[in-house]
Amino acid sequence: MTITETVLNAFSALFIQFDPEAASALLAPDYIQHNPAVPTGAAAIVGFVPVIQQSGMSATTHRVITEGDLVVMHNIFDNAQAFGAETLVAFDVFRVADGKVVEHWDNLQPLAGPNPSGRTMTDGATEIVDRGKTAENKALVSAFVSDVLHGKAPENIANYISTETYLQHNPQIADGLDGLGSALQMMAEAGIEMRYDTTHMLVAEGNFVFAASEGVLGEAHTAFFDLFRVEDGKIVEHWDTVSEIPAEMAHENGKF
Repeated sequence: MTITETVLNAFSALFIQFDPEAASALLAPDYIQHNPAVPTGAAAIVGFVPVIQQSGMSATTHRVITEGDLVVMHNIFDNAQAFGAETLVAFDVFRVADGKVVEHWDNLQPLAGPNPSGRTMTDGATEIVDRGKTAENKALVSAFVSDVLHGKAPENIANYISTETYLQHNPQIADGLDGLGSALQMMAEAGIEMRYDTTHMLVAEGNFVFAASEGVLGEAHTAFFDLFRVEDGKIVEHWDTVSEIPAEMAHENGKF
């Protein structure tokens, strides 16, 4: 199996087929878990499968991108009260080694929206194209993250985001640079700080680039998982999930 197939099969065994045996065959016994609420190790998540099935939870995958040993999935979980809300939007990241899923990170946010432009948290483009431009697109988003999100040179934002087309899926923000600027101004006027401190992960495939970061929103230690679509050398679409990082977790692996 390819890296992607290994992850999709493991995900299906856990959240669609509810098959503990199949899941156990695809997860390394010392599977490293970063979800704050789930203990580490394969046995913990496999043991949770009957609870997931009985809850009526269902999963829908909207996007999958793969680079190296990492696979990023953009998912919706319905009937997800066991994880904290009726419907959750998630980015799940899996690392594969020796044919097994060995590590998992995620960021979940209750479904909200549509946003002021009528977009949902998961609709929009899904097709991976321009695989030959993966490195170029990853470099563009890396520079955007450094200059704009980390605040090193925010005045360069138009170098990275298209001034003609910027489709926004954050439930609070409208399309376009004007929509982003208005949202940031409203936050500033309300005294709400949003700060990206560290970006731990960049994963790219073709026209899609994913970033996993931590920082501060308001007064809360926060995880920011962002997905960008690049076209003709500019960012033209954005999805994200934002969630607070709890001080106490079910393991010692941390969020990242």
